[in-house]
Amino acid sequence: MLQLSGQPLSLRQIATIADGVPSGSVRIQIAPAAIAQMDASRDVVRRVAEECLPVYGINTGFGKLCEVRISNGELARLQLNLVRSHACGLGTPLSEPETRVIVALRANTLALGYSGVRPVVAQTLTLLLNRGVHPVIPSKGSVGASGDLAPLAHLALCLIGEGEAIYRGERLAGRAALERAGIEPIRLEAKEGLALLNGTQALTAVGALALWRATRLAGLADVSGAMTLLALLGTPAAFDQRIHAARPHPGQGTVAARLRALLEASDVAPARRTAPARVQDAYSLRCMPQVHGAVRGALRFAANTVEIETGSATDNPLVFAESGDVLSGGNFHGAPLALAFDTAAIALTTLAGIAERRIDRLVNPDLNQGLPAFLAAHPGVSSGFMIAHVAAVSLLNECKVLAHPASVDNVPTSGGQEDHVSMGMTAALKLRTIVENGEYIAAIELLAAAEALRYREAFEPGPELRRVRDRIRGIAPPLGEDRPLSIDIENV
Repeated sequence: MLQLSGQPLSLRQIATIADGVPSGSVRIQIAPAAIAQMDASRDVVRRVAEECLPVYGINTGFGKLCEVRISNGELARLQLNLVRSHACGLGTPLSEPETRVIVALRANTLALGYSGVRPVVAQTLTLLLNRGVHPVIPSKGSVGASGDLAPLAHLALCLIGEGEAIYRGERLAGRAALERAGIEPIRLEAKEGLALLNGTQALTAVGALALWRATRLAGLADVSGAMTLLALLGTPAAFDQRIHAARPHPGQGTVAARLRALLEASDVAPARRTAPARVQDAYSLRCMPQVHGAVRGALRFAANTVEIETGSATDNPLVFAESGDVLSGGNFHGAPLALAFDTAAIALTTLAGIAERRIDRLVNPDLNQGLPAFLAAHPGVSSGFMIAHVAAVSLLNECKVLAHPASVDNVPTSGGQEDHVSMGMTAALKLRTIVENGEYIAAIELLAAAEALRYREAFEPGPELRRVRDRIRGIAPPLGEDRPLSIDIENV
């Protein structure tokens, strides 16, 4: 049972929510203390509505229409129209794991008690999670300020029994999905529609899950790079602890230590004696600690930003129960996340770039230390890994295009009221694609390195890399005669 009270959530917890709800391995609940917090802030909203004080989001219009006063008799209609009008998302829906994280993060931020909603709103979100109702949330349409308005409006539509949802693999009208799951639709009251829409939970969810995959990819790059160095008869001398103590970036030292451990007990000296002489290895081999370590640092920065965001109040206005104040601000602005995701995208493109250079060194007969051209069993008759490298180059090119920062762009919206936006969802979606491409490139390097080790009979890898090689071989047998490699790459 995971109790939500507005606490920061780690990437691991986010991944657990994505994978473990609604399978039953994780159940979500609003903590009792959070219910008390929400009740207190809700009392402030009721008082404001009763006293007819003009307060943004409670009894005024939205965005450029914030000066338009709404009568008490139209407050519920105001919230309903807000949800319906903002449900303008387009394109392919977000995945079910991403949707689960969005729902959980929205419930968690409401549980902080700054949004002025009734506890039943957050509790109904947890019912969606626990009973497997996945609102259909289109992936396009958010500029990341005032938060993810369009994606979150589609979430809110489902909550009120409109829109669409996936339930047990079937796409249904929102009301039908709720009925089958035994969930009562919410009837929105003052401020509740705005509280559901105003926030960064959609871009946070997409980016967080991409970052979780990215951290695994960064670790895998050390493994594939070590295998490549071994296959190319490289030397681990550049990973000596003294070198990295002299330049003590944390990620650099971590990667160097990991490479030393991976290469332990791998003796390539006999094979190196018959290979073409070279004083030191190419940068793509020698500088793995410096490059992979810098990538780890960038991912750590992005992960820290996400974890802070998961425990933050990101809607507007915020309700402070202790003082009774309702204050308008800008916590919905996705700039911290957009910058973090853009940083991660640049870092992962760098990681993909150095991996592609290592793949080239494995297959290029001018660089691969006597290995068969393109790792082909019969070069000329066979092409071996020639086009696998071409595929890696294609993937890398796409990464380079997508690495252009989304956060540097700005197009004012809402009649100039929202005159600087974050483009954070664009940054998150780009990052997701770059991670996927990076995973493919890592798979190509692992396959090529495992194939190259076939031709190094003079030595045996140490135990760590031997396990990796055997694992790869369990997924994809040695190449021998040419065959379509796309299946092997997908499987790895």
